[in-house]
Amino acid sequence: MLAAPALALAADAPPADLPSWKDGEAKSAIIDFVTRVTSEGGPDFVAKADRIAVFDNDGTLWSEQPMYFQGMFINDRVKAMAPDHPEWKDKEPFASLLKGDMAGVVASGEKGIVELAMATHAGMTSDEFAKIVKDWFASAKHPRFDRPYNEITFLPMNELLEYLRANDFKTYIVSGGGVEFMRTMTEQMYGIPPEQVVGSTITTKYELQGDTPVLMREPKVDFVDDGPGKPVGINKFIGKRPIFAAGNSDGDYEMLRWVTSGSGPSFGMIVHHTDGEREWAYDRQSHIGKLDKAMTEAEQRKWLLVDMKDDWNRIYAFEK
Repeated sequence: MLAAPALALAADAPPADLPSWKDGEAKSAIIDFVTRVTSEGGPDFVAKADRIAVFDNDGTLWSEQPMYFQGMFINDRVKAMAPDHPEWKDKEPFASLLKGDMAGVVASGEKGIVELAMATHAGMTSDEFAKIVKDWFASAKHPRFDRPYNEITFLPMNELLEYLRANDFKTYIVSGGGVEFMRTMTEQMYGIPPEQVVGSTITTKYELQGDTPVLMREPKVDFVDDGPGKPVGINKFIGKRPIFAAGNSDGDYEMLRWVTSGSGPSFGMIVHHTDGEREWAYDRQSHIGKLDKAMTEAEQRKWLLVDMKDDWNRIYAFEK
């Protein structure tokens, strides 16, 4: 079982206080927006049913370095499965991964990455996959912090989720990560139930095993919930345009544009990784979580650019 979620706040620090956020423009902008859309009779009031907030996951709610956490899972799964696949020793990109040659894995391109993902995510039922992922989360530790992955979540963002829900927002995750990978842990980590998670999917097929109905996961990409896929996923699975969106990279650009182009009040927010000491510092040149176009246009589009170093007192709950 995973440990209790890091979002648990001290009894003397109510969610409305956003205690891990430093007093300043970022915190004030969030509180001002929420106050305006929840003030009945005010010009920006939004009914509870329409208070929908969407959050990217990788790099927005938890860290994404030195690689996406689902990539860490794939890495560990290939190594665990290797004894049953001796052919992988001479087959790329498996051979490079097993030798720890990540440059070789990257050189295999998108085709190679997809091959690794399909080998570790398909060929089993949805229930079998969920158990494998839960077992991994229960035992795996982050290579830099040597802590379970459920502790590598951003405390200020967990507080923000709690604050929004305390003001009758419905919070969703809209991420490029695999939806069935994320759904195993989002409720414990963020208080977001599985039905409020939108993500990338592979094809699943209904069949009978004996007399038991199962959903088999097939080695074929069904939907990629990243970039322009995010507004499509929001429309398909949520069915309403949200009024609040948070991301951290150019992969969230289209989601931010979609959410903040509605006719009523809206709020766009970008988490900018600027703290190389407590977390990582990266943006325009990063191979993971590249933030270039969205950052360039943030001021023009009135998106809040949150500086992790300057705007957050704490990044992780385990910080002293």
